Amino acid sequence: MKGRVPVDRKERKQGVLLLHGLARTARSMSPLAKFLGHHGYQVVNQGYPSTRAPIEQLAAPAVGEGFAQLASLGAESMHVVTHSMGGILLRSALHKSRPAELGRVVMLSPPNQGSELVDALARFRWFCMIFGPAGCQLNTKREGLPQQLGPVDFSLGIIIGDRPAMGLKYFFPGPNDGKVSVERAQVAGMRDFLVLPCGHSMIMRKKNVQQQILHFLEKERFQRE
Repeated sequence: MKGRVPVDRKERKQGVLLLHGLARTARSMSPLAKFLGHHGYQVVNQGYPSTRAPIEQLAAPAVGEGFAQLASLGAESMHVVTHSMGGILLRSALHKSRPAELGRVVMLSPPNQGSELVDALARFRWFCMIFGPAGCQLNTKREGLPQQLGPVDFSLGIIIGDRPAMGLKYFFPGPNDGKVSVERAQVAGMRDFLVLPCGHSMIMRKKNVQQQILHFLEKERFQRE
C-alpha cells in the first residue's frame, strides 16, 4: 500500500500519479493526494531520491513504478500532477515511453525552459552538493536537459505563481515565483496556462490551485471568470 491513498467512496477508474519536486518528498504532495482522493480519484503519491542522480536515471523508475501502481488499482485513465522538477522528470520519462492510458497532466511551477536561479547558483559547489546532479541540470542553457526535451504532445495544463519569496525575485528578468519565471514555465504544445498569486514552494497546498487542478483533469482547461 506504499504511496497509495484510498478513496472512501465508490471506486472510480480514474487514477492520478503525483510527482514531487527537487529536494522534497512525497509528503509535500500529501494534502493534494487527499484532496484528489476525496473527489473520487485513485491516487499514487510517488516518492523518488531527487538529489541522488541525474534526472534521466530518476525518471524511468519513479514514473514507471507510479504508473504500475495505478494499473494495479484498475485505473483506466492515468493522469499526472507534478510540482517543479517533477514535471521535467515526467517529460524525460514520456520522451522514451508512455502508457496508452495516459490522461491529462497538470504541472505546477515547472522549469520547462530551465531556471535563471540555477544559472546563478549551480557554479557554486555547495549548490551541487545540496541539490545533486539533477538540480544542476535545470539551467536555461541550450545544452540543459529541459531544452533537450522538445514540445509536449500530451494534454498539459500549467499553473505557476507570481509571488516570489523576498530576495529571490532579483534573479529573474520578469514575473516569477521565486524559483521559476512565468515565461520559462511554459512549453510548446501545452493546452492551457494559468498564473495565480502564490509562491513556488507551497503552491500545491493552495485551495484555489487544487480546484484548478481538478477542473483541468475534468474539463481539460482551467476555470476562468
